[in-house]
Amino acid sequence: MTVPEDIKELAEKKLSKLDKYFSREESATVTFSRKHNRDYIEVTIAAANTIFRCETSDETFRNALDRAVDTIDRQIRKNKTRLEKRLRKNAFQVAPEEELSESTEKIVRTKTFRLKPMSVDEAILQMNLLGHQFFVFQDDTSGDTCVVYARKDGDYGLIVPEK
Repeated sequence: MTVPEDIKELAEKKLSKLDKYFSREESATVTFSRKHNRDYIEVTIAAANTIFRCETSDETFRNALDRAVDTIDRQIRKNKTRLEKRLRKNAFQVAPEEELSESTEKIVRTKTFRLKPMSVDEAILQMNLLGHQFFVFQDDTSGDTCVVYARKDGDYGLIVPEK
């Protein structure tokens, strides 16, 4: 779709507020789309071997963009202790009242299983039969360990390792 110039400039301005977290110029990809009379924005930022991504929708691109920037800012701040090692040092100078609590996430279960070589279609079928949102499998053509997952829009995604 053709995005108006003022929306492009607004996206650059809003995303530049996240520069405080990065030590060098990182690249961000913003994808605009319109479905069912709603405006969708997908923002992806790749920085220091970490990918920040969010997809939001609203009645206008401006509102969706505000929500997307807030979401990514929250992702970065939530994981600040882990990320500070990779991103710009001292990027997290937060006022005491804004300080986020340390993460209390822990692994509560470990599951092991045998990877069976299969096609992507067979992996999707297995995932659906199990009622899961994702499924790890070994690709029968490449031998790579891959992941298929169910997307919010009802389609499927495939994650493959980079070579």
